[in-house]
Amino acid sequence: MRAAGVTAARRLDALLVAPDAERGERIICYAGALAGTVFATALALRAPYAWPALTVIAVVAFDLFGGTVVNATRSAMRRFHRPGRSRLHHFAFVAAHVQPFAPALLVPGFGWISAAVYALTLAGAACVLIAPADLRRPVAFAVSALAITAATTSVAVPGEPAWFAPVLVIKLLLAHLLPER
Repeated sequence: MRAAGVTAARRLDALLVAPDAERGERIICYAGALAGTVFATALALRAPYAWPALTVIAVVAFDLFGGTVVNATRSAMRRFHRPGRSRLHHFAFVAAHVQPFAPALLVPGFGWISAAVYALTLAGAACVLIAPADLRRPVAFAVSALAITAATTSVAVPGEPAWFAPVLVIKLLLAHLLPER
């Protein structure tokens, strides 16, 4: 029974980080996920949120903060930018990140307008992916800066979940879409 648990844990680790992640990469990925989760949850505890909102914040924070670090590792870059991976694969990865809709449903003050960061992120990903390879990095930084500015200044979001849009954009447009040079 113990071997099955170890195997399941290794599979989960390979899914969350990368199949061939080095020990140091795994440590920093989980440390980033944990630190972000603790920070976001501590902020959320200042607000009068019910437990479903707190749960959503904690789970989404773990994914976004952890994923930001994971996507910046060499092992994740080898996984996501290996031969045969197309622009469509990268766009689909970004599109699959529907996390903005969970807080829109359950976190008071976040709202559906705040979830529009999803559309900003998709538009930014399209800009990065259609750019010539030698311009993708500056395009990614340009659209990230614009998306973060638009998301944080155009919609009134309470301070507790204000981290959400910047971290989502960094995770997907900067950490995921840009392969290591």
